[in-house]
Amino acid sequence: MLTPAEEQGLSGLNLESRIRKVIYGLSRESIIRLNGRMIEEAFRRSLIYTRHGDVEAIRVMLRPIGVMPDQLAYVHVVSLTLLNALKRLPDLYMQDFAVREAAPLSEAEEKWLWDSWGPSQRENNPVFGRLDAMVEFTSPTWKESLKFFEPNLCGVGGIHLGPTCEGMLADVVLPELLRHDTQLRMETGQDLRELFIQEVIDHLESIGRPGRNVCFIEPKYSGDGPCEQAPLADYFHARHGMTIVHADPAELVLRDGQVWYDDTQVDIAYRDYEIRDLLALEATGVDVTPVRTLFKQNRMISSVGGDFDHKSCWEILTEPRFTQKYFNSDERQVFRRHVLWTRLLSDRQTTLPHGEVGGLIEYARREHERLVLKPNRSYGGDRVHIGHAMSLSEWDGAIERALAGPDGWVVQRMASMTVNEFPVVGDDGTVHVEPFYTVMGFAPTKYGLGIVGRASQKQVVNVAQRGGMCGVLIGRAPGRLVGPGEPARLS
Repeated sequence: MLTPAEEQGLSGLNLESRIRKVIYGLSRESIIRLNGRMIEEAFRRSLIYTRHGDVEAIRVMLRPIGVMPDQLAYVHVVSLTLLNALKRLPDLYMQDFAVREAAPLSEAEEKWLWDSWGPSQRENNPVFGRLDAMVEFTSPTWKESLKFFEPNLCGVGGIHLGPTCEGMLADVVLPELLRHDTQLRMETGQDLRELFIQEVIDHLESIGRPGRNVCFIEPKYSGDGPCEQAPLADYFHARHGMTIVHADPAELVLRDGQVWYDDTQVDIAYRDYEIRDLLALEATGVDVTPVRTLFKQNRMISSVGGDFDHKSCWEILTEPRFTQKYFNSDERQVFRRHVLWTRLLSDRQTTLPHGEVGGLIEYARREHERLVLKPNRSYGGDRVHIGHAMSLSEWDGAIERALAGPDGWVVQRMASMTVNEFPVVGDDGTVHVEPFYTVMGFAPTKYGLGIVGRASQKQVVNVAQRGGMCGVLIGRAPGRLVGPGEPARLS
């Protein structure tokens, strides 16, 4: 008999096989037509990226990735468990010096934490996050393949990109698939935009704020990057009648204890700024008092807890001296099964992946083919060193530079990279199928789970590194699967 997990994975494989069969059977002209329509829709729906002043459509892979409802439910539980654990880090940081060493803040950041964290934040801690992971939904051992490698808790990318990508696939590609296989059953999942705005509305209610004026605090005039805030503002105004404004921190003012942007009083803000970036602005003479006020009054999403999205926070979830002290047995089981072993790089003794205690630097040099080295608090695929892609001398040099440099670095066990095949239209009009590495970003709330899928032919998968989007749609199994030795049944 198949276990439930095996049946879910094999159902996913069944669905994947049907999708691939249809895609491989499409004519060259059909693929080119779909590709052209997807580019048109990307511009129409603002799925775009500005790079050095040039606007380009974000690439969307020309077939969906399927996930079974039960798989989605499991990932939701795991993701929410991880997010709730991470939301506790401000309190753990305040009470435990060892936690401060694992997830270090600068002196100025720490002062901001002490000034901004109080009973209101402790009771209602608004952190909206995306947790990045590898997972192979079509494997019988798909649960074991689910490995989280990085948290993003501040200025989360994909709130607009994820559901827009899924909507394009559902509207453009899925009808073409259904023309060739009428038994395919796929649909979009929960809209990440709706999950996000419900968190905003809930937090306004929890702190007793009657208004619905939302301010997106962002690097408004930077120019480069994905276009997300403007289409989100249009969407929330049309769907929920909310007033959405965009502001650079320098454009906010404080009047009679309230924060204003022009003539709009800000009830709650969503930030695309880390505290260290705000401190850097303050050092140039920008008055960030209005932003500090929003933090203190618990009217900022994410709260100061969002600045604990260090990659090294995984050390707190994989080091027994922390997990035995602060987390229950169910949480520890989730951490052991799904969080990649990660350590802040330094010359010290630590618990190694198999439970023994040993020297971290010695282990990092010895096991380099199983490890990744990357900056603790950078993003966008910046300076990621993959051990098995480097010679031993190159790896040792990277470790030496990391130890000598001013930035903190982490060493992390490498997860098995998930690979999917997608049809590609070449610049010369040729059509062929190519493999892409894929990464999933899971954004959990109490209402559901949003997914932001990304694909790249580089092992560092990131849209900023010229990767693309891969949409995840919910599939339904066409019939019951049978295990070896079981009689087949007609459904």
